[in-house]
Amino acid sequence: MGDVKRPKLDLAAMQQYRGSLHKGGSKCCEENSTCDCHPKCALQNATQQMTSTSNRARWLNLAAILVTVLGLGITIALVAAVGFDDVLGVLRRMGSLGFLAYTAFSFVILAVLGMAWFVLAPGESYPRISGFFWARLMREAATDVLPFSQFGGIVVGARALTTQGVPQPMVYASMIADQTAELMAQLAYTLYGVGVLAIVLSRTPTGGDLLYLAIGGLGVSIAIIAAFAFAQRPLLVLAARIGGTILPQSAIALASVHETLSAIYSHRKRLILAFLLHSLAWVASGAGGWIALHLLGVPISVGSVIVIESLIFTLRTAAFMVPGAIGLQEGAYLLIGPLFGLPPEAALALSLAKRARDLAIGVPAMIIWQLGEGRALVKG
Repeated sequence: MGDVKRPKLDLAAMQQYRGSLHKGGSKCCEENSTCDCHPKCALQNATQQMTSTSNRARWLNLAAILVTVLGLGITIALVAAVGFDDVLGVLRRMGSLGFLAYTAFSFVILAVLGMAWFVLAPGESYPRISGFFWARLMREAATDVLPFSQFGGIVVGARALTTQGVPQPMVYASMIADQTAELMAQLAYTLYGVGVLAIVLSRTPTGGDLLYLAIGGLGVSIAIIAAFAFAQRPLLVLAARIGGTILPQSAIALASVHETLSAIYSHRKRLILAFLLHSLAWVASGAGGWIALHLLGVPISVGSVIVIESLIFTLRTAAFMVPGAIGLQEGAYLLIGPLFGLPPEAALALSLAKRARDLAIGVPAMIIWQLGEGRALVKG
């Protein structure tokens, strides 16, 4: 058999032909910048989207680093206003081992809170529990350290859980459900404290103003809880409609969060379990105050401290815009503590011990988180 002559490929002609097919065969490429009808267009669009996402992630990481540095500076300044010497004096009274035990008990409470969040994320595997614990730790740390208080904690907690591999719709939906369960448990905790306070003040002729203050704080807490519980899903729908007119992808994301949240709320047993876990955490936080006072050598019953702590958290919720409730927490302890047998000096010492614990947990946690954000910024 003779050799078959293969035709030579005219590359220039082929490229011209492919270009004519692409340009002439589909006008959408000229009219629509996001056209994917041709492989070259699809590749260019995908590259642009990846570049845009990468740039957005870099700016978010940089903003998170700057906000954290600002928050640390503000926290140090506020603690300095309270008094470094007073904080150090309380730590010396507790002893290094005592303070470590007090701080370790806080990690137990955080583990319970992480479990409460995890049970409201159906479909997530048990190995992910550690991720929910870490996210809850970061949420508390940011609440204590960042200048935007509760809002900063929510943002940081959501981002921390996202980095653990949990899908974003589940992150945001489970956080909303977890916040609802926590607020409902806090309401029960607050009602108990205000009820006991009313009984105590009924025996004293000069306690009316304090009772009105506690009832006012309870009213604000109820308003916040009601607004959060009943407005969350309508707001998601409204945000999806508004966002859909500007960024269609945001409407899809919000719709996914709404759908996931509805699925979570259909699991009534999980909601009840989360409520019980949060209730346990609230009571345990009060017991933690008793541990601190015991280490400080202050004799007082556990029940009295739990009531004091419930009232303190009521006032902190009402003043959620105040970073770390600086000043308000100390004043509330001095006002409420003596009614339950806690001397003013001991009440102030307890407040300072909690400040020291919050810094001992929050500052290292935020530094570790920011190291991760810094690495992501460099790699991005």
